[in-house]
Amino acid sequence: MNAETPIAERPSTVPVTQASNVYDRLRQDLLAGRLLPGRKLPMRFLTETYATGQTPIREALNRLTADGLVECREQRGFAVASIGQIELIELTRTRCWVEELAIRQAIAAATPEWEEHLVLAHHRLSRTSRSLSSHQFEDNPEWERLHRAFHRVMLSQCGSRPLIRFCEDLADQLYRYRMLSIRKAFSSRHVGDEHRSILDAMLLGDADLTSSLLTAHYQRTADVILGDPDIFNI
Repeated sequence: MNAETPIAERPSTVPVTQASNVYDRLRQDLLAGRLLPGRKLPMRFLTETYATGQTPIREALNRLTADGLVECREQRGFAVASIGQIELIELTRTRCWVEELAIRQAIAAATPEWEEHLVLAHHRLSRTSRSLSSHQFEDNPEWERLHRAFHRVMLSQCGSRPLIRFCEDLADQLYRYRMLSIRKAFSSRHVGDEHRSILDAMLLGDADLTSSLLTAHYQRTADVILGDPDIFNI
């Protein structure tokens, strides 16, 4: 998901495409864990890494600070936003609350077309390998894309774009945590079975069961991350 651009008090002097490109690239590196929590983000490092000037970098950092992915430390510049167990618990709990609302609304407004999109999104996800290697875990970007698409389709029928955006923002925050612990999670989860159960419950129109399964799905992810002490000692 791309976050909405904050309303500026005055027009930017940076071309939109350049500023947006830097924002998107830096944001993806933050979400994927390539820039670890707490790491300082000096201007020289950023301009060299992303091959651009200071102005688009500053714009990107300001937007990412608003997204909660970067911290502005007084007199010390910018740094990757830190992570913590309490934040993880709160984010997971909040995601469960708001997605339950979205799911219930989506099921209440279900249409044959939406159900077809659900089945197709799940089919594509289920036929894609989680890992690029069968010998050791190697993240498959295509699986990640299809996984996000499946969850997005589940909520798409809720009838509230602001609610969907809020759900997407929470998913982004939690994605960062998940990517930091993905190798451990891969060996301990059967997410394919979990996704199948959620899909079946939605197609049955059972909002209570769907909400329960989705909450358990997210809580298992949080439990795996909370059980990895190395994550919070970065």
